[in-house]
Amino acid sequence: MIKWGIIGCGRIAHRFMLGLPEVPGNELSSVWSRRPETVTDFTGQYGGKACETVEELLASDIDAVYIATLPDSHADYSIAALKTGKHVLCEKPAATNLSILNSILEVARAKGLLFMEGMKPPFFPLYGRLKDHLLTDPIGNVGYVRAGSSVADISPDHPNFSYELVGGSLMQIGIYEAFLAIDWLGATKQVQALGRFSETGIDMFSIFQSEHKGGYAQLYCGMDLHGMGDALICGTKGNITIHKNWWNPARATINYLDGRVVELDEPYTAGGLNYEIEHFCGLINAGLTESPVISHDMSRQMISMLDAARAQIGLKFKGEQ
Repeated sequence: MIKWGIIGCGRIAHRFMLGLPEVPGNELSSVWSRRPETVTDFTGQYGGKACETVEELLASDIDAVYIATLPDSHADYSIAALKTGKHVLCEKPAATNLSILNSILEVARAKGLLFMEGMKPPFFPLYGRLKDHLLTDPIGNVGYVRAGSSVADISPDHPNFSYELVGGSLMQIGIYEAFLAIDWLGATKQVQALGRFSETGIDMFSIFQSEHKGGYAQLYCGMDLHGMGDALICGTKGNITIHKNWWNPARATINYLDGRVVELDEPYTAGGLNYEIEHFCGLINAGLTESPVISHDMSRQMISMLDAARAQIGLKFKGEQ
């Protein structure tokens, strides 16, 4: 039985709890949040002990911690959890920048514990089925990826709009696009970016294009325009459309150069985080300290893309040089 502690009781933590009961051998044990009023509501709904401090949670009888706070605190909570002997599944982006991410990974390595960034798309059934299909019916060498998400109906008081909490479209949304580009095109060579800022100092809409070992990507992310939310992956023998919302993938269309069309339909259950949880728990039970899917190197590459994009648009957070 893997006993979980949850830090943060926002929307993503509730989605996590939709998935946790679907994975046998897990239970919620302890909960803490920077907003005490949310802890009582959360434990009343899902169970677990409501902790008054994060120190109390980390001292409790738990095996793993799910960090569901905003990016400003990911590093502090990850390092604290690792130092107390807990495995860590941390929401994306795992850190504000590459230097901070490396500090987390150093502690994880020293402690011999599992640390994984919560990047959900590759664990969805559709994504796995798509990759399996291409093993026997490929689209040739992939050389181009186009993807993005822009959501115009986010509430104005949402923490994504907070500069202090490391909000903005690149950090909150662009990390998904970075994953997709790297997963299909390989290591990043260069990044070019443009961004439009809000009065609060975060990027409301950003576009970034990148050159990779295998080709090129054109990506966008935003919080005030209504985007399409699909993804296009182009190869020498065909192309793939992962239909909206591609980061919660459920349907894809493969168009081949010879005129064939293949439709893949794989609905997900329980909010989708159950697949990521199952993978993470499998790693714990196997005694592994790193995911082969969202590896530490993948996390480094993703945040490095955002570092480069932020440098180009001039977005720095507190404490950054």
